[in-house]
Amino acid sequence: MNAELPFFRYHPDPVATGSVRAGNEPCDCCGRSTGWIYTAAFYTAKDVAGSVCPWCIADGSAAERFDAEFTDAYGLDGVPWEILREVTHRTPGFHAWQDPRWLVHCHDAAAFIGEVGYTELTARPEALEQLRHDLRMEGWHDAQQLERFLTHLGHGASAMLFRCTVCGTHLAYADAS
Repeated sequence: MNAELPFFRYHPDPVATGSVRAGNEPCDCCGRSTGWIYTAAFYTAKDVAGSVCPWCIADGSAAERFDAEFTDAYGLDGVPWEILREVTHRTPGFHAWQDPRWLVHCHDAAAFIGEVGYTELTARPEALEQLRHDLRMEGWHDAQQLERFLTHLGHGASAMLFRCTVCGTHLAYADAS
């Protein structure tokens, strides 16, 4: 079975981001070989030997069966409970060097677009400016050092790019090893 993947509002292209890949392994939740397997981490105290399929993520059965979350609630402050549950229990997470965090805009979780470097960020100036602002708030007071860090995104550090599901504004945060 190589069916079309379920749609994830908050992670619209999990294949492009590397969170889902083609694979014939059976899903640890439903037992089916769907042709697709989730590859990013998920958090559970239960022993899960293999992987889960995107359908078991989308319908919430993997989160329920394994008492799992696919992303931490960090960053999701202020969103309604239903959105928090949708992102943490029914949306594929993503690969990150540090603990991933989900961004919020317009009182809704933003959609994860992918890991990008400086060149991709310059095409979304609102995300680049927001990232500059956030890094200044985190203590990056030397403007030259900050710009050097930003221009080297994609080389040992990257930005996680999101898009607001309400207004379309792009947002980003820096992730480094």
